[in-house]
Amino acid sequence: MLNCLPQCGVEDLRLQETILKTIGLGKAFKGFSAVTNVNLNVARGTIHALIGPNGAGKTTCFNLLTKFLEPTSGQILFNGIDITKERPAQIARRGVIRSFQISAVFPHLSVLENVRVALQRGLGTEFHFWKSGDSLNILNERAEELLLEVGLADFAHEDTLNLAYGRKRALEIATTLAMEPELMLLDEPTQGMGHEDVERVTELIDRVAKGRTILMVEHNMKVISSIAHQITVLQRGSVLAEGNYQEVSNNPLVIEAYMGSQKGDSL
Repeated sequence: MLNCLPQCGVEDLRLQETILKTIGLGKAFKGFSAVTNVNLNVARGTIHALIGPNGAGKTTCFNLLTKFLEPTSGQILFNGIDITKERPAQIARRGVIRSFQISAVFPHLSVLENVRVALQRGLGTEFHFWKSGDSLNILNERAEELLLEVGLADFAHEDTLNLAYGRKRALEIATTLAMEPELMLLDEPTQGMGHEDVERVTELIDRVAKGRTILMVEHNMKVISSIAHQITVLQRGSVLAEGNYQEVSNNPLVIEAYMGSQKGDSL
């Protein structure tokens, strides 16, 4: 069962330290504005959801934050430091770690080996291809701790290829945690899952969020309503509304953006 979600209002969140801030963030492609003047404030220690209809600019925002795309305008501040001009690797080293919509694990390695690969960066030996795999055994204890944290301890020696889809996403979260993120960016973590997997991964996100900060793009409103403290709604690349789930779900502009003029179960 998920923890009861604290209904944080905007004023409550302003009292918390901002870990990620964007000022007038924008991206244009040959005259088309995919993202326009996005001002985002993510409070430390919260789960912040970025939602919106298809084509709203959510994934483009993620690509801008991690510098897979260069902003056309605006600034990105992480812990008060301007990272707008930094490269993706520099941003990752600062502790901004992203997962992707598409599964990004190594299918022919074991579950434990996947986590060890992610942990290897801390050894500084990720390019030491001549070394035996046994040299990574010193990482086993930490890898097993992470697998326990995401509920995969019993699958440590299973080939990743054989994992159910929901468990592969849990493994991706474990490899993300292995990078010691200060801010985790989760891109559609429950996409393509059945009901049971959605519940399992939602509970996992809620659990691993303790003591961490998560910014997530997610379409499933049941997921958002159960774990998100703050929600930013995008429409056509711009911020349409912000607030907790109750505030956003009752906002007439948001209702119209999602449902036309009718409010339904999707929000």
